[in-house]
Amino acid sequence: MTNPPVPHRSILGCPTRIALPTAAIVLLAVITTSAGPIDPPPGPITPTYKTLTEVEPRTAINLTNTPGDADSLFKITQRGSYYLTGNITGVVGKHGIEIAASGVTLDLMGFDLSGVPTSLDGVSATVFNLTNITIRNGSVRNWGGDGVDLGPNFAFNSAVIDLRAHNNTGNGILTGLGCTISNCTASFNTGNGISTSFGCTISNCTASFNTANGISTNDGCTITGCTAFNNTGNGISTFSGSTISNCTAYQNTGSGISTNSGSTITGCSAYQNTSNGISPGFGCTISNCTVTQNTGNGILTGFGCTISNCTAQANRLNGIRITSNCLVLANKCGENGNGGDGAGIHVTGTDNHIEGNTCAANDRGIDVDSPGNIIIKNTCSGNTINWTIVANNVVGPILDRTAPASAAISGNSAPSSLGSTDPNANFTY
Repeated sequence: MTNPPVPHRSILGCPTRIALPTAAIVLLAVITTSAGPIDPPPGPITPTYKTLTEVEPRTAINLTNTPGDADSLFKITQRGSYYLTGNITGVVGKHGIEIAASGVTLDLMGFDLSGVPTSLDGVSATVFNLTNITIRNGSVRNWGGDGVDLGPNFAFNSAVIDLRAHNNTGNGILTGLGCTISNCTASFNTGNGISTSFGCTISNCTASFNTANGISTNDGCTITGCTAFNNTGNGISTFSGSTISNCTAYQNTGSGISTNSGSTITGCSAYQNTSNGISPGFGCTISNCTVTQNTGNGILTGFGCTISNCTAQANRLNGIRITSNCLVLANKCGENGNGGDGAGIHVTGTDNHIEGNTCAANDRGIDVDSPGNIIIKNTCSGNTINWTIVANNVVGPILDRTAPASAAISGNSAPSSLGSTDPNANFTY
């Protein structure tokens, strides 16, 4: 039997009943049993928040942290990570930011360093033999010197990343030995757009409308996925032992791509350059490239080169021109001598191997000026003169198949219309 509620007196003297809900009773019991001690643990109380240094563990570029000197607005003299907090405007006779220590990373944070006439460099390393400097993520323009100057004798093993260099009186970006430049653009600079010393890597960059070369390097460099157009010098210019791959050189006043000895050029395009499309030195390898509508030759090589699987089309002079000791294999050369005088393949020296090429609609198909070469398995069609070869060369038979050579074919088989079983035969068709 349930007990009746206990009567209570209200403040007015009238009896009332109080009945606590079951849920409230349970909640009070849980709170009572789960609450911890209210006394703090022994020992000093330590802060749980992060310090400003932990939140932003870098140094801001300002007059307090990085005061300048007689030739710089700001100067970094200690290693570490630095960042901009706003745009910088240059003054006459000073660098924007001077770096005088190794091990420096400078993040421009997307801000703009804008120079004035007769100012110095936007960012400049000014002490010999510095190493491990990185500059990234911003814009440098209108400086009286270079946009970024890290070399060639000042900052080795350094990097320039995600930078735009525009309208600087010197080079857009200049680096020293063993440096990396990636995802940068350099335009309308009076010097080279991008210029490096030995052993550097340049990737995914664009250089345009620079007064000198678009991209210029010394020996042993690798250039990948870059574009160079409308530069007054060469689009891409390297010295010996370099590799250029998957690049485009377009409408440069010099050659599209120019290298020195022992270099490799692969998968590149050279289009409408005023000089040659691709101009390698001796002992180079050029493969899977396209050279089109260049005012000079499509490809002009030194001796000892290999040119394979390239397309040379509608160049004003020759599609491919070689000197001596070269291998020219499986290239397609068409419509060269376009408004000028040229051959699909023009051989000026000796000891060359010309095999498996197709030459069509050129002034001359295959033109060999010197004895001592071997010419096999090539085809010529529709050239003004298909073959012009001097005496004392080794030539596979040349078969004239310009007349209809086969009946109509329908089905699974047909007789040969080659007219020869010689595996080294050349064909006119």
